[in-house]
Amino acid sequence: METLIVVAHPSIEKSIVNRYWIEELKQYPDMYTIHELYKAYPTENIDGEKERKLIESHQNLVLQFPIQWFNCPPLLKKWLDDVLDYGWAYGSGGDKLKDRKVALAVSAGIQAKDYRENGRYGHTLEQILIPFETTFCYCKADYRSIHAFYGEEHKPGGTEEKNLKPFEHELAQNTKEYLTFLKNL
Repeated sequence: METLIVVAHPSIEKSIVNRYWIEELKQYPDMYTIHELYKAYPTENIDGEKERKLIESHQNLVLQFPIQWFNCPPLLKKWLDDVLDYGWAYGSGGDKLKDRKVALAVSAGIQAKDYRENGRYGHTLEQILIPFETTFCYCKADYRSIHAFYGEEHKPGGTEEKNLKPFEHELAQNTKEYLTFLKNL
């Protein structure tokens, strides 16, 4: 298989963006394996060995998640801790991520203009996600940056029913860009 998409969304049934991305990716089962952590591990007991074998069976790794408190959901952090072992991902003999293409696909409820050095939060999304880049660089992976969908948090009307059409168009366009991003890994 080409690309493993590890999805970490604690309430995927309420998601608009991540659920839409997943449905689109499922149309290409020969190219993408969708692995939903919260469905696979409802008790949060991660099988590190199984996860490592899954990664090894794919060329590329993409972590897909919503930004929560300027970070990833807690199960994804646990997954990183449980899966990226010494001797496998780094350290003596730890070369399983070496040169493997790794990227992030994130949904942010906040608008892009707020993720700027002179924006509301004083940092770009890339800056906020530097711990992921650092982690994968430490593991000698080929880190390929991020694909993002910036949200509707402060747009007039948000994603209420009356404003859903413009949002759907924006999401459809972003999803095409996501597919292009994945193909160019």
